[in-house]
Amino acid sequence: MRVVLATSNQGKLLEFQEALLPLGWELLPMPVGLTMPLEDGSTYEENALIKAAGICHAMQFPTLADDSGLEVEALNGAPGVYSARFGGLFTDMDKNLFLLESIKHAPAPRAAKFVCVLTLAYPDGHVESYRGESHGEILEGPRGRGGHGYDPLFYVPSLGKTYAELTTAEKRHISHRGQALNKMLQAYKDGAPKREVSRLE
Repeated sequence: MRVVLATSNQGKLLEFQEALLPLGWELLPMPVGLTMPLEDGSTYEENALIKAAGICHAMQFPTLADDSGLEVEALNGAPGVYSARFGGLFTDMDKNLFLLESIKHAPAPRAAKFVCVLTLAYPDGHVESYRGESHGEILEGPRGRGGHGYDPLFYVPSLGKTYAELTTAEKRHISHRGQALNKMLQAYKDGAPKREVSRLE
């Protein structure tokens, strides 16, 4: 099956291609010039659906989209769906510094979780969603040089590492996106999802 991935990020395309290799799908990038729909939903599910449905409608191909974010307990679940633009900032370093400043008075361990929702939309109106979560803590300073976003601050106690210190294989196994992808793989391992799907309006 040919599936469009709703992203312009080449790194994410390669990551998804490798993860979904067992399905034998041909994962296609978004065409140059195609505009991503405005993500104005209040939940990860809403934003993932907006992207998947919008690109699916424009291209008439099954389309896979994801939305993810960091939820910090001391901030009552923020930044959540606003993780990519937390504090109105754009660089990873600035967002990390802003996060640390925002929770500097919170006692350790500062519980947090990453959440990812994958949505697969079909031209006939069918849509499926898969959710993954990864629990950890926010450190007082960054550790590691890998990953992106909040990875240097997100510590996984069971591994004794931040996301930025994990190998690619380790991160794929325990990450929020990896868990959502594994749920999709499990659903399709016999050729079709083992549950009913809803329909796009």
